[in-house]
Amino acid sequence: MAGDVSCDVAIVGGGYTGLSCALHLAKRGLKAVVLEAKSIGFGGAGRNVGLVNAGMWVMPDELPRVLGDVHGDRLLNLLGNAPAAVFDIVETYGIACELQKQGTLHCALGDDGLNELKQRAAQWRARQAPVYLLSAEETAQRIGTKAYAGSLLDLRAGTIQPMAYVRGLAYAAVKEGATIHTDSPVTDVTATGDRWTARTAGGSVTANWVVMATDAYTQGPWEIIRKEQVHLPYFNLATQPLPEDVRASILPGQEGCWDTEEVLSSFRMDARGRLVFGSVGALRGTGEAIHRGWALRALHKLFPQIGPVEFEAEWFGWIGMTDDNLPRFHKFADRVVGISGYNGRGIAPGTVMGRALAELISGEKAEEDLPLPLTTPEAAKMRALKEVFYEAGAQAVHLTGARF
Repeated sequence: MAGDVSCDVAIVGGGYTGLSCALHLAKRGLKAVVLEAKSIGFGGAGRNVGLVNAGMWVMPDELPRVLGDVHGDRLLNLLGNAPAAVFDIVETYGIACELQKQGTLHCALGDDGLNELKQRAAQWRARQAPVYLLSAEETAQRIGTKAYAGSLLDLRAGTIQPMAYVRGLAYAAVKEGATIHTDSPVTDVTATGDRWTARTAGGSVTANWVVMATDAYTQGPWEIIRKEQVHLPYFNLATQPLPEDVRASILPGQEGCWDTEEVLSSFRMDARGRLVFGSVGALRGTGEAIHRGWALRALHKLFPQIGPVEFEAEWFGWIGMTDDNLPRFHKFADRVVGISGYNGRGIAPGTVMGRALAELISGEKAEEDLPLPLTTPEAAKMRALKEVFYEAGAQAVHLTGARF
């Protein structure tokens, strides 16, 4: 950012929410300027697994219980259709992001895991969602391992290369008329008459509206967004491309997977035949060797046919967890709004929440018509202690995990 500009909407944060908002504002003829502190995909958007899932981690019936029937049902409907919104953007703008629309598999570990999936399946099926409970045998055929007691196939979902998608989303927003400035951290946002001015080291953006779309990586103005969330670390390791015969035996249908374990694991096959395998934990300090060692053991336990394998890439990031595992809609001041707290479900929810903010700003929807109720941000209790516990606890689990 260099110089001073004026626009309709200043968007702080260039992840899924901010870029989707910019795209949908531009399509409505509103001028949006995105200010990203680092680079596109630096935060959670570029560091996740790549599962384009429907819904949240919590059970479907939990949303109306927590949010009330109106917002709960509205959010379920929006998130249930959210993967389709991602797929539509990818196909409309020709985003090369390794899109796979064959669904995802939620994998059951033991009877407890299978019972959880039975409940989840019943609740989604009551809402006519295309989800199917698969037997252990059917699951083994689709994944290539006998480790699971069953799985829940969700045909609404799929996988993408997340960094490629967020960069493609930026391309789409610019193509429609939005402006994006990277390496432009916002230092403050202040009222300028009846407008707002967001300042960076190199310039400023004065706008009618401000959208705070920084989520778990928030720094600077309205840091309560960060303080409201507890950071949960999550890492991914990508193997070298697997031999053709091994690749054919693991996820031949290209579904993305995650399991019911409390310290969960996730995996998908990418276009180069690399198995991208992840779990809770931070690849730093003692955690780096512990998590990498566990991942190798776990892969061989899940897929004995994989043979000698090495990782060629690794990364980790932060998931922002709220106290009820649901996202938040906040109004920080008059015409300063944001939606955050995706709890590890950022791709599809972030995309449709960005669109929802564009609908609010353009006047298509009122606040009471949004999928989330307006709430006041509050700092999470014992946040620092919980974050230490999550990082250390993941190391303790992985130190001994998959050894037997």
